[in-house]
Amino acid sequence: MSSDLNWGAAQKLAEQFVAGWKPDEPGGAVLAFDVDGVRFAEVAGIESLSTGAPFSAGSVVRYASVTKHAFASLVLAHPDKIGLDDRLGEHLQELRSPLAEVTVGQALDMTGGLPDIRECLTLLGLSVFTETSAEPLYETIARMTRLNYEAGCEVSYSNTGYRLVERILENKGIFFRDHIRRQGAALGVVLDAPDVWNAPVAGLVPGYWHDGAGWQMSAAGLHISASGSMTGSATALAAWAQALMLGKGALAGVLDALSAPRRLADGRVTGYGLGIRRNLLGSRVLLGHGGSHPGYKSQFLIDPETRTGIVAVANREDANTYKIAFETMAGLLGEALPESKAGLPDGLYVTQAGPWWIEAKGTSLTYLDATDTLYDDGDGWVSSRSGSSPMRLRSDGAEIVGEIGHAPRRFLPAVDDGVPASLAGRWLSSEGAMIEIEDGKVVMGVGPVRHRMPLRSIGRGRYLFTLVDGPWTKTVCLDRLADDRFELVLSRARMIEYRRA
Repeated sequence: MSSDLNWGAAQKLAEQFVAGWKPDEPGGAVLAFDVDGVRFAEVAGIESLSTGAPFSAGSVVRYASVTKHAFASLVLAHPDKIGLDDRLGEHLQELRSPLAEVTVGQALDMTGGLPDIRECLTLLGLSVFTETSAEPLYETIARMTRLNYEAGCEVSYSNTGYRLVERILENKGIFFRDHIRRQGAALGVVLDAPDVWNAPVAGLVPGYWHDGAGWQMSAAGLHISASGSMTGSATALAAWAQALMLGKGALAGVLDALSAPRRLADGRVTGYGLGIRRNLLGSRVLLGHGGSHPGYKSQFLIDPETRTGIVAVANREDANTYKIAFETMAGLLGEALPESKAGLPDGLYVTQAGPWWIEAKGTSLTYLDATDTLYDDGDGWVSSRSGSSPMRLRSDGAEIVGEIGHAPRRFLPAVDDGVPASLAGRWLSSEGAMIEIEDGKVVMGVGPVRHRMPLRSIGRGRYLFTLVDGPWTKTVCLDRLADDRFELVLSRARMIEYRRA
């Protein structure tokens, strides 16, 4: 099988990708490996704008959500302490219903409907830079009484399940940071998992984002859970992914367990396992995961059939490490890339009721602020081909129908029927946040961080506004539930309510 692999083509593609990272800009590394080790490494850019040191395969970055499968492997290693079918409430007595009824497996496989705490903080007016710690975050989650959707009925990405399961293990004296350090040492590499952004990490390079005028050093205040705490180099990630692929030592059988099919409550199989996403390339299924922290991007992909893999990491916000890894793997395997397709009429659409909206624009589709590329799926259908944000849609006259997150949806063209004067006033959340609405604008924050964001009607009491927060730009839906109550909705948090003061 290895004789059919085109390492030259793969390396040329990787070289072309990193060539876009200039010698005086942040950069990254792309590595390819097989059963014998790293076959090539392409690097470019610099690891620090302060020192000008070049980026290398040994530069330490934040892996972000690549962490998830590694943490899930720790969960599977302790069946005597925690089971995938256990209710979260069995272990965390403070959780309220319906969060308490979500199972551990659902919390890890993105079917639990658990609101993402970082996006909840955004909807409460707290910046990505606002510092938070573990205990107050848990107390905030423990006060929640709504899920994003009924557990087991959809797939939608959220980090909160990993945070809660990590707390369960820590209450039992099992710590992910200790585990991943031991795992790295056994492989002869350095892996770490700090839970605070500003914690010293040996060799960690800064991450950067571009504000349109120049590069800014990234930062994040959120306490980092095992949903995204791992750090290491491209070399270390390749060593870990290779060991996972080969089932070395304590990782024997782990990849199969992590990537085993997971199901919705009605029995349908999803494309997301336990921190592992299934990626379709021709007739092949590639296993892997990506990660994104402000200023850092990462991705690994494994082809179990040829026992090969690709790793891509970067310390720049604009790096598309999934595209890099996926297309490099396609070159290696000699597989044609799926063709993106503009199969839906451009425009803004919304469901008859509720906060669910989409915007079609060329080959991309945005759903509740999360954007995916669309691909031809035959007979007029288009698909996102994504295990973590699945979409399958087609036009039906002026409407768009299909499934998003495996949930049925029918979208109608949005109609701007104006912003009524009755929305004006002060609105309070149960968490103490306040929003003002005046002159058709949402006003959040105080003093120098007071933002005024125009509302755009999409019909029947739904309105969109754009919130800019450092490296992030979020489109929020305000869904009016009653005269004195509305909810704010993002893709990963759909349950933050405000009432008229």
